[in-house]
Amino acid sequence: MNPSLIAILVVVLAGGATALQAPTNARLATAVASPVNAALVSFAVGTVALGVVAAILHTRPDVAATRALPWYTWLGGAYGACFVVAAAWGVPRLGVAMTITLMVGGQLLISLALDHFGVLGVPQQPLNLGRIAGVGLVLAGVLLVRRS
Repeated sequence: MNPSLIAILVVVLAGGATALQAPTNARLATAVASPVNAALVSFAVGTVALGVVAAILHTRPDVAATRALPWYTWLGGAYGACFVVAAAWGVPRLGVAMTITLMVGGQLLISLALDHFGVLGVPQQPLNLGRIAGVGLVLAGVLLVRRS
């Protein structure tokens, strides 16, 4: 199978998992009294799952390499925490489709800026009309989801 096709399928499935994660954590937030508590439980379960997978795959971090990283590389978990809390909080108020659509819209806007400026080590890909139009169409989708 084509490696690019595999990557596309994995990313699409991960996107689907994100859509499942939002209502799951919203329900959990009700049971544990807050979206922050739900995120804490979610990350604890995720940490255990990742630990099991790492053990099965016999992966070990390169401690020397991690020491050489810039400070901002440690913020990924904080970004994820914001995402999970916002999703758990947003779903009961906005619905799953609207919450996920808004999140994707936000991801796309930031992605354009990261690509354009080559921030955080990503290859620089300047803005062009096609990229702007593509994001604009997704953002128009936010409005359509909202009106429905």
